[in-house]
Amino acid sequence: MHSTRVSHTVRAPRGAVYRALLDPEAVARWRVPEGMRCVVHAFEGVEGGAFRVSLIYDEPGGKGKSAERTDTYHGHFARLVPDEVVVEVLEFETDDPEFGGVMTMTTTLTDVEGGTEVDIVHTGVPDAVPAADNETGTRMALAHLARLVESGE
Repeated sequence: MHSTRVSHTVRAPRGAVYRALLDPEAVARWRVPEGMRCVVHAFEGVEGGAFRVSLIYDEPGGKGKSAERTDTYHGHFARLVPDEVVVEVLEFETDDPEFGGVMTMTTTLTDVEGGTEVDIVHTGVPDAVPAADNETGTRMALAHLARLVESGE
């Protein structure tokens, strides 16, 4: 198991960013790396609320953790501090023990000049998921988050 950390500045107030973290329609639009699409199956954006999400590769050659071209994960919101912190506990839906195990994703929002610093720390990431790939995917997702929130949509 390993951890990764990625930060990105979003030119929007913390409240707008926080809302995008807990809105299933927004999550479907931003929480996805390039070359994939996101499907939100279930999403209760409250402390203790459950979620289930699939990331689906656009290209047929994409190797998924849950199915041929799909990474599906489920979990719950372990802690929510409005406009400050979102802690998610999640795991891949997989039969492959290399991708098994519970992960924690902690998103912290901090005021910075001109907007909000979004800091995401993943802990408990299975070793079968290369740290560089996890970091790259998170950077892509945060760039999507910034575009979405900065546009005011």
